[in-house]
Amino acid sequence: MYHFTDMPQGIGPRTMPPIPAAQLGRVLVIDDDPTARERIMQPLTDQQCVAVGTMRRDAARHLQTDQFSLVILDVRREALNGFDTLRQVRTRSNVPVILITEARHDEIDRVLALELGADDLLPQPFSVRELIARARAILRRQEYGRRFTGPSPRGGYRFQGWELRHTIRTLTNPAGNEVELTKKEYALLTAFLDAPGRPLSRLHLMRATRTHEDIFDRSIDVQVLRLRRKLSAHPRGGDLIKTERSYGYRFDATVETLF
Repeated sequence: MYHFTDMPQGIGPRTMPPIPAAQLGRVLVIDDDPTARERIMQPLTDQQCVAVGTMRRDAARHLQTDQFSLVILDVRREALNGFDTLRQVRTRSNVPVILITEARHDEIDRVLALELGADDLLPQPFSVRELIARARAILRRQEYGRRFTGPSPRGGYRFQGWELRHTIRTLTNPAGNEVELTKKEYALLTAFLDAPGRPLSRLHLMRATRTHEDIFDRSIDVQVLRLRRKLSAHPRGGDLIKTERSYGYRFDATVETLF
């Protein structure tokens, strides 16, 4: 059962000013304990949010058949099984995820959760106000990111003589020859071209490619290495991807969008 901290006098889950439904949307609450699920879902419903509860085994089905703005996942009792569920969520969706954790979870568990794609961690005990505030903050950041980067152009990109075409999913080098890309390499290059000149963290690139198998994020380094090799096969492609030490990578080129 969840334990909520004391609220300021006169303020409780049912007396908080309602948050517009558009800000929270549909929230999927994943917890095998039906009582614990209800303790989370009821305050969300009181805030005019559509809350859907499910057990871990049914989470994938909900993500496949419905759209959610946020996932709240309980990993308190069985962290490892909870992290397996987090991996499953991340292979199917980029929806923001808040983990409910034990207060005693150590730094390794917290780092692992973030590396696997969690957007925030909320340890027990917590207040409903804090949970909802964190949810709103995550969705605000997500909306800001969409406005800042904008959607990928339908046509694709042109950079230093190279062209990436979305409609036919091909990359051609400055000599006009097609360069074969795997699905993950294509997603990785698109992430770079969406934000040229900006340092991108390994976590950002992991989400863009849905690469969450390696908890220490070396898998994204391997993907970058493979993409670099394919670009460097042409004289004008070897130095396009720069390493940002202890952070991630940056795509160093002027990029033209194709519509």
